Amino acid sequence: MKTLVQNRKAFFDYNLKEEMFAGIQLDGAEVKSIKSSQASLNGAYVSIRGGEAFLAHMHVSPYAKSGKSADEASAERERKLLLNRKEINALIGKEKGSVIIPVAILETPRGLIKVKIGLGYGKKKYDKRETIKKRDIDKQIRREKMR
Repeated sequence: MKTLVQNRKAFFDYNLKEEMFAGIQLDGAEVKSIKSSQASLNGAYVSIRGGEAFLAHMHVSPYAKSGKSADEASAERERKLLLNRKEINALIGKEKGSVIIPVAILETPRGLIKVKIGLGYGKKKYDKRETIKKRDIDKQIRREKMR
């Protein structure tokens, strides 16, 4: 699958334990905009209401060649995730304090748009500092290998 949009901040802010794929309900212009990587997952999350899963705060820029008048409200509207009952119950049944975060938007070989969601827990400040240290050490090692 081809990655169209990635939420890099999710790996920094959360410890992700499980991942799954879900379809997403989109308009035609939104599909074209996402396929041209005009979307952002920063601050996006998944909420479950009434037995259905919704993706909130995902920004999809209006498609430039679309005839519709674009407004900011429709760019960040809630979009329904296409999950079956068994998958939704698996997400609900997890431990308290867990969050469901979109990790990436992918395109299947058939041209369908899928969202990769992860179930995880928020990191503490000291965990984030540890992640930064580890990343810096890896950078230094890579630089030394290049010399």
